[in-house]
Amino acid sequence: QLLMEVMGLPLPGSSFVNPDNPLRDALTREAAAVAVRRTQQHDAAPALGEMVDEKVVLNACVALLASGGSTNHTLHLVAIARAAGILLTWDDLADLSAVVPLLARVYPNGAADVNHFHAAGGIGFLVSTLLDAGLLHEDVETIVGHGLRRYTEEPVLIDGELSWRPGPAESLDLDVLRPATDPFSADGGLKVLRGPLGTGVVKTSAVAVEHRTVTAPARVFDDQQDFLRAFADGELDGQDLVAVIRYQGPAANGMPELHKLTPALGVLQDRGQRVAIVTDGRMSGASGKVPAAIHVTPEAAVGGPLARVRDGDVITLDAGAGVLHVEADLAHREPTGAAPSGAAWAGTGRELFAAFRATVGPADEGASVFPSPAADPTTAPEAPLV
Repeated sequence: QLLMEVMGLPLPGSSFVNPDNPLRDALTREAAAVAVRRTQQHDAAPALGEMVDEKVVLNACVALLASGGSTNHTLHLVAIARAAGILLTWDDLADLSAVVPLLARVYPNGAADVNHFHAAGGIGFLVSTLLDAGLLHEDVETIVGHGLRRYTEEPVLIDGELSWRPGPAESLDLDVLRPATDPFSADGGLKVLRGPLGTGVVKTSAVAVEHRTVTAPARVFDDQQDFLRAFADGELDGQDLVAVIRYQGPAANGMPELHKLTPALGVLQDRGQRVAIVTDGRMSGASGKVPAAIHVTPEAAVGGPLARVRDGDVITLDAGAGVLHVEADLAHREPTGAAPSGAAWAGTGRELFAAFRATVGPADEGASVFPSPAADPTTAPEAPLV
């Protein structure tokens, strides 16, 4: 929701106003009124699809990195951009990460949650300090008119009437939210990893420097539950390891959230073991203090290298160097394991989405059914977005 607001799509300051609140009710009514007015003014006001241009997409990328937001957006933003005919790549995000400072400490990058973030100044302060630092485009169309500066304001009720006032000029909690002149980190903490295992992303902002490089034997699992059973049975105790969780990509099973991996591996890491994760699945906010190469593509279900990894293969995840390496000749091996079958999903409803899994694109193209803009020479940009 933070990114949608920085893209100028919802009302300013509306993202983190809690339900069952008179202000929330007033914002909901105003959002409906704005939608109706814009429909009536369609000749004068750009449609939502027309508002999402290159500058708006870049603003969303910067906000993601500055806030330490979810790695899910390395899928979502790429897919949104492609739906708008814009070519956004993981390399673009990594290049931006090198120059966009980290300004927020919100779980898993810190102990605070989004309510703490909102109370510290929230989106209004974040937009303000990024605009002042020249890191956001101000000259964009928004749902409330031209210019992103409006999104530095916060909504209030005065005598029951909704209005907006200037947001905080300073952070109200420097442990949660900082200005661009005094960031938590000089970079946004997102890296692209490459190597014989494929291409993936790693979020380093919550990972201590001493844990960002791991070289260890692989332990291979085709299901998150199999990994958890091995952990519960003590099979992973006392050994350095890279947990390879494969057949979790968009074509395999729709790319579910693997949120149970980090707590278990965090226990092993706290015991002094060197541990990491390599997966073609998603981890989002669950990718915390353990280094995790996620969204690895090509995924195992379409014959990617992860399908040929075996227990004991030595893997190196080096977040600093952007390396995802395996000391094995995978080219001459047959794949092992398999994606979940329809029988395993009986009664869950996942069988209804087989058509999407059959047509979905790779993770680095947004795991989307939209074709790449580059596939159409009449609309393709001459170069990536950044």
